[in-house]
Amino acid sequence: MKIKSVRARVFEWKGKTVPPQGNFCSNAMDLLYSKAETMSTFRFHSWTVVEIETDDGIIGLGNVALAPKIAKAIIDEYLAPLVIGQDPWDYEYLWQRMYRATHAWGRKGVTMGAISAVDLAIWDILGKSVNKPVFKLLGGRTKEKIPCYYSKLYRTDLKAMQEEAQTYKDQGFKAFKMRFGYGPGHGQQGVVENLKSVEAVREVIGYENDLMLECYMGWNLEYAKRILPKLVKYEPRWLEEPVIADDIDGYAELNQLTDIPISGGEHEFSLYGFKQLLDKKAVSVVQYDTNRVGGITAAHKINALCEAYSVPVIPHAGQMHNYHLTMSTLASPMSEYFPQFDVEVGNELFYYIFKGEPVAENGFVDLRDDVPGLGLTMNPDYLDQFTITE
Repeated sequence: MKIKSVRARVFEWKGKTVPPQGNFCSNAMDLLYSKAETMSTFRFHSWTVVEIETDDGIIGLGNVALAPKIAKAIIDEYLAPLVIGQDPWDYEYLWQRMYRATHAWGRKGVTMGAISAVDLAIWDILGKSVNKPVFKLLGGRTKEKIPCYYSKLYRTDLKAMQEEAQTYKDQGFKAFKMRFGYGPGHGQQGVVENLKSVEAVREVIGYENDLMLECYMGWNLEYAKRILPKLVKYEPRWLEEPVIADDIDGYAELNQLTDIPISGGEHEFSLYGFKQLLDKKAVSVVQYDTNRVGGITAAHKINALCEAYSVPVIPHAGQMHNYHLTMSTLASPMSEYFPQFDVEVGNELFYYIFKGEPVAENGFVDLRDDVPGLGLTMNPDYLDQFTITE
């Protein structure tokens, strides 16, 4: 079996959207002067889909959401020539070819996302070629089902947040993640608003359920040190991405400051990046995304590394490429989960492009043993809602 072709397409959404509300989540732009509230227009409404075909007709699907047009150019110009004509079972060799050939200008960010998309498609091929789901190639089933936490509690009206939390509590979820809406630029009033939102959600879910708190890199070290002690009484399971991803020493300092574990890794890349985080004890929970860190080939190694450090891995965003890693390792105790809903920020596009994503039942998702590969197919129902660039 040899790789015959690599096709990268950009799917740009042109259908109905829900405008994001202002201050629905703090973010790295909050520290900059701006005439407009930055998150009110924050959206990424396109996605790159990679289809790799072998000479015996198997087609593997991969994807990347980071800078889709740039990712497509990298795949077309640099990565495709490195894998065409090769045996997909030599996946480690192919990964190293892509990583090392682009090392002078890649290593992190969109280039690693592009490598991830190709690697995902290769693993999809491998599973399909032996009629096994990918998680069976990685270690098999380590859980009967995957526990999930509900992750769409954006900061909105407090009553609306409470109603949303109650809805999914009633559906059986026992863990919830909410976003902070305010950061250093909002002063003490922002601190008050952040604390009010945590209290409001805790009021609904109680203390018998887990609560996770996300900053999305919207704070700085000084602000985080000021607010973290005020959050202790709410017993969060973790505080996510309090500072920008490059401030590893800041993460490490915060991780030792209180009993609140610090999580991160959504914006970290490669095995080496995660080794740095773990060596510095910068995070107590690792949250890579398989379609960012180099695909399954890299993520599988990161899982083993985190297991050796006794640090849990809870991948970003749910989605099938992450579920297969979570199912196949004891390093991952649970998964993030978003329900399918109207297109708002952009994460939602995954469910409009692909079919096969499991729906949570009573706070759990399961993967089928009889669906080969990643278990995804292209979703024909919304193709007319996209502008597709070949």
